[in-house]
Amino acid sequence: MASSIGSSHVVAGMPCQDSHCHLAMRDSFGRRVVVLVAADGAGTASVAEIGAALACETFAKLVEAYIESGGRLEDINRALMSRWVAGVVFRLSLRAEADGIECHEYACTLLAAIIGESTTAFVQIGDGAIVTSDGEADGWSYVFWPQHGEFANTTNFITSENALQAMEFDAIGHAVEEIALFTDGLENLVLNKAEKTVHAPFFDSMFRSVRASAADGVDAALSQGLEKYLSGPVITERTDDDKTLILATRRPVAAVPRK
Repeated sequence: MASSIGSSHVVAGMPCQDSHCHLAMRDSFGRRVVVLVAADGAGTASVAEIGAALACETFAKLVEAYIESGGRLEDINRALMSRWVAGVVFRLSLRAEADGIECHEYACTLLAAIIGESTTAFVQIGDGAIVTSDGEADGWSYVFWPQHGEFANTTNFITSENALQAMEFDAIGHAVEEIALFTDGLENLVLNKAEKTVHAPFFDSMFRSVRASAADGVDAALSQGLEKYLSGPVITERTDDDKTLILATRRPVAAVPRK
């Protein structure tokens, strides 16, 4: 997982306004739960990078508190997810009050997946997307299509008045095999917007290294390599925006052939 600053932000002297977060824990039954979160700060918000970071951290911590208090993934529904989103907004409002500025200056999108051994829950407010695969034969599919407004470069933000109405939620009764979360800086590279499909070759290629990793959790070396790739010419020649990409697999490590 990695976030990379866009060249347009470098030219404008702006920070990277993307952020991401990962937490792993065990529920009361000893089952592993993984929380993946990504956020993209609004370019028009003065401290959007703080908002994105706080949104990711706060959301993940709220889920962690729920699981550690005995909550079950199977019981996560839209009402509970809405309370977590409201909790994130409350955290941003506290920061805004402390800083003496308006809450909308922390505006950001939110993408999250809560993955258990038999259940997966998803939430999205704004653009970017989550894509999943349950195996090579299944291919890749998006969970929610990116939210874009009537005009170019417009979307919904977690601090918007209609955030809870715009929030998309889904829960499925199985653990996904592989999953990727990405912010809108990568949309045009990995989604076919005319046909509303996922560009499978990109993810097939990116997941080869992830599947080969023996790390139990975040692979720091792979994450560093991913950040370099997102900052490299292959990507930056096609997008000048900030970019975040989270890749996760539960496939077993492929056996190395003996000579």
